[in-house]
Amino acid sequence: MKELKIPLTKTSPEIILSPDGLIKIRGRSIHEDVGEFYSSVEKWMNEYINTPADITCVEMNLEYFNSASAKIFINLLEKIKRVTLKNKKYVVNWYYEEGDEDILERGEYFSSVLDIPFNFFMIS
Repeated sequence: MKELKIPLTKTSPEIILSPDGLIKIRGRSIHEDVGEFYSSVEKWMNEYINTPADITCVEMNLEYFNSASAKIFINLLEKIKRVTLKNKKYVVNWYYEEGDEDILERGEYFSSVLDIPFNFFMIS
């Protein structure tokens, strides 16, 4: 399984998916066709959860994302939970800028809806 890297643009986040267990999404996600944009990410994730690393670390550092992206993120995080079926562990780190209550609240919402504990980190 190869690492998947997608570079940051004005409308799409930087994405790093490593078979060593790092899943990093950083930036803005306001892509017009999120289904097409995230299709390679979903394909990679489906393969990854069959043979995950001992610990999967999800790093979510988003400035802004639209509702279509939110649905994709919920779907991806739901898949991450499946690594426990392989007796593996995961951790979700959610970063938000100081004063950005919207991004913090969306992370808290995801954590609650998915029943996944998140670590929240304020960055200045």
